[in-house]
Amino acid sequence: MVPVGAGAGYAVDAPTPPAASSQAASDTFPQLNPAMARKLDAAIRKVMTDAKVPGVQVALSAPGKGEYVRAFGVADKATRAPMTDNLNMRIGSETKTFTVTALLKLVDEHKIGLDDPIGKYIDGVPNGELITLRELAEMRSGLFSYSADEDFYKALTSNPRRPFTPQELLEYAFKHPVLSAPNAKFYYCNTNLILLGLVVEKVSGQKLADYITKEVIEPAGLKHTVFPAGAEFPDPHAQGYTDQTASGKVEDAADWNPSWGWAAGAMISDLQDLRQWAKVLATGELLTKATQAQRLKVVNALPGTGYGLGIFNVQGWIGHNGSIPGYQTLTIYDPQYKATLVVLLNTDISAEGEEPSTLFGQAITKIVTPDHVYTLPAQPVTGDH
Repeated sequence: MVPVGAGAGYAVDAPTPPAASSQAASDTFPQLNPAMARKLDAAIRKVMTDAKVPGVQVALSAPGKGEYVRAFGVADKATRAPMTDNLNMRIGSETKTFTVTALLKLVDEHKIGLDDPIGKYIDGVPNGELITLRELAEMRSGLFSYSADEDFYKALTSNPRRPFTPQELLEYAFKHPVLSAPNAKFYYCNTNLILLGLVVEKVSGQKLADYITKEVIEPAGLKHTVFPAGAEFPDPHAQGYTDQTASGKVEDAADWNPSWGWAAGAMISDLQDLRQWAKVLATGELLTKATQAQRLKVVNALPGTGYGLGIFNVQGWIGHNGSIPGYQTLTIYDPQYKATLVVLLNTDISAEGEEPSTLFGQAITKIVTPDHVYTLPAQPVTGDH
């Protein structure tokens, strides 16, 4: 058993790069009127009940169609404090979208090239002279994910408040043989992002958190998005519930140290910021058109799903999900309708093998974009497990 949010990956052969493009879509995005709100309310409450989710925040909007912003359930199971739409949440793997954006800013500044080998910047990487920065960002490096390592999992769950350094994380990964040659398979892998974070630091001369704050968060106009140094968690925030524990019992993970996720999963944000980020990310507001086009060029990951440079395209919905013990998120954008959907919830406990964030995304998009429904398949663990 490995942390769900840690990027315990899935491997898929993809000898050719067919994209996950939008299916033929309905002509119109529905008005988000009271009748539609009632329909969405019912669908969300059903997922909450079925998946046993304590609390969830949802925001859905499209130009000229209105907006739907709701919070359901509780933010704290002990006090029964209600979930509200202004609470900070850990965003897990959505951090990857910020790290890769930082990397692509350096590409636009001609300080690095996407086809540079990682060995040009970081010593000691298996196949480091062959694996490119592009392949790391596309999840096609062939490297083993440290979060699928049994010793890492034991270290994390035995003391989830301890800090991890990037080098410690790489050591868990590099003791394993590579899983494939570079560019041979898609394998969702946190190790890739730790390496890219180190590249950003080396080339920029700044700490990753500082560079992301200055070059990504602030230019994007985000007010409540932070890259924490340790376990700090700005108030107000929701408590988060996980079964990724040494005992297997459900625990509150709000004060766990996310440093083990670092460039792959440590960040914090809120509903309003992620609504803004969905559009910035999908439309490439911070990048040149050429670089954004490379970012959105996806390789086949799973049926109906492509993965670009730190970004998913799931049936035409562009963005990323996130999962870290206690929390899951989904931030996606539909360019056809310029529609934005953000879902934040305070558990990562799977529901019959499905990630709850996916169940919410599926239920909502079935209603508003029935011809291209967000359906991200569950991620089977590979490697040693």
